Amino acid sequence: MKKRTLLYVALMALFCSCENTDSAYGKVKGSKPNIIFILADDLGYGDLGCYGQETISTPHIDRMASEGLRFTQHYAGATVCAPSRNSLMTGQHMGNTTIKSMEKPIKDSDLTVAEVLKDAGYRTGVIGKWGLGNVGTSGYANAQGFDYSFGYYDQIRAHNYYPDYLMENGEKFPLENEVVYVSDSTNYAVGIGNAAIKKKEYSNDLFTEKALDFIKTDAKEPFFLYLAYTIPHANNESFLINEHGMEVPDYGIYDKEPWPSEKKAGAAMITRLDSYVGQILDLLKENNLDGNTLVIFTSDNGPHQEGGWQVDYFDSNGPLRGMKRDLYEGGIRVPFIAKWPGKIEKGETDQVATFWDFLPTVCELSGQDKPISTDGISYLPTLLGDNEQQKQHSFLYWEFKTSISRHAVRSGDYKLVTIKDPKIDSTSIELYNLADDISEKRNIADQNPTRVSDLEAIINRFR
Repeated sequence: MKKRTLLYVALMALFCSCENTDSAYGKVKGSKPNIIFILADDLGYGDLGCYGQETISTPHIDRMASEGLRFTQHYAGATVCAPSRNSLMTGQHMGNTTIKSMEKPIKDSDLTVAEVLKDAGYRTGVIGKWGLGNVGTSGYANAQGFDYSFGYYDQIRAHNYYPDYLMENGEKFPLENEVVYVSDSTNYAVGIGNAAIKKKEYSNDLFTEKALDFIKTDAKEPFFLYLAYTIPHANNESFLINEHGMEVPDYGIYDKEPWPSEKKAGAAMITRLDSYVGQILDLLKENNLDGNTLVIFTSDNGPHQEGGWQVDYFDSNGPLRGMKRDLYEGGIRVPFIAKWPGKIEKGETDQVATFWDFLPTVCELSGQDKPISTDGISYLPTLLGDNEQQKQHSFLYWEFKTSISRHAVRSGDYKLVTIKDPKIDSTSIELYNLADDISEKRNIADQNPTRVSDLEAIINRFR
């Protein structure tokens, strides 16, 4: 674990709650299970059969949900990729994270989930899209607690599913694809944005192969695998080759459907992702590892509408309003499924949880100190069915700033969304009661001025 001042270490020990004898950790103490965290990219709340999808086939994830615990109120760390992943890895909400909107390296001082688990004796690996720092920066995955890394370190390079190389432990891993790079006239840095003109090796297939190898590695220590797929995100540089952005090897079972090609490709991406999850679960069972492995599946934010894909093709946000880049529920409420045979009973829960809860959860699970830097609360009691021991958030906070400044805070069933557009000198203030208005259709701000004021005060603490 990274060096810290003696004062900071003392404070960590003072505030640690992971060793309490009445904690959920007491029920699994000594087991140190393997942990696999599977993250989809831009998968919507309504894109899975177990969350109401009726057309796209996701049998393996649906089976995982039927055999595990399905969360109905789980939130991403942010409404776009980099800050959401930052929140997941550091256990901090958007008011405190290093990355607020655009990609940049996380700090050397940021404590990550991988560092916590490495300190607990875990073998750690990240496969897929890291996006929190390239080689030579403070955010480089192997400098942030990971023993092994493979995939994309850069967010923009990750748009192309047929790159000419991936990265493995800081070195280029060459592929047989051929690509064309962006020119000086684009808004991207030269040599970063790219698209393939010869497509042979699909990156997400390789992620699965590397993940299976990582799991099969004969080692005595438990492992943590952060498996961050890039589908069904769009290739936003596909304009370079005059193609839509839903880049996939084939249309699979949707080949004969009378749909536009981007619609068939998007559905095929989600079903292909489902097949990857099936391979992981099958391997665990075949090797008698499933009983000692916690597997989590979720998405980094809501569904996108890019690369020719449309949210309403298959009702990707389900009953929710909004999508990626919104702070309405459709942009931040995500599917979340946890499976651990013999420990997690099958069912569903309406426990409100979020990405920044993952770090304190693994702290409790592995018996490590919970750092005071985290904004999260362990949801291990919920996983183990110990609802009486489950603590609750007093509030959840998000922000997303581009030319428009968006903030949101949820406290109890109430959620405040503020949107400020300086171009038209306008600020909207919207209050919703999610208990009876999950679709955020009825703005009740005018009828609840005191509640609005209280929630605005939370936003102002971090603004």
